[in-house]
Amino acid sequence: MPRFNYYQQFPEAFAKLSEIENLIRSCSLEPQLIHLVKMRVSQINHCAFCVDMHAKEAKIDNEKELRLYHLTVWKESELFSAREKAALKWAEAITRLPAQSVSDELYNEVRAHFSEKELTELNMAVAMINLWNRFGVPFQAQPGSLDKQYGLDKAGLSG
Repeated sequence: MPRFNYYQQFPEAFAKLSEIENLIRSCSLEPQLIHLVKMRVSQINHCAFCVDMHAKEAKIDNEKELRLYHLTVWKESELFSAREKAALKWAEAITRLPAQSVSDELYNEVRAHFSEKELTELNMAVAMINLWNRFGVPFQAQPGSLDKQYGLDKAGLSG
């Protein structure tokens, strides 16, 4: 059961966050990559609302369902490109920040696939979904509750 609508409690701040999301949607990264990263980070953070939302957005953007099913085992799956795996590895590392920072080895591995601009955009996408998860989880946002408002009912996915 949802606790309360946090959006309504600080609408000016959430409007600014939505503006940043619009910038992320229009950045140079592929939409499928952004969907995969947001969904994986939301899985790590146990945010059911965001997992639900990003699975539906990915499906609307023609992501293959099997890749979404494989996302929890992306390291073992052959369905993801080296670039996507690098992005997922980076997303996991900065979601679970290690005590000693992100290693030079990981940084260099990811930089082989992303320009400085792209890595900055990727980092912003990961940071933003982590921020959204910090609201969805403690306030128990209900999966599917905004489907109609966000056009996610077009995904044809329902429980």
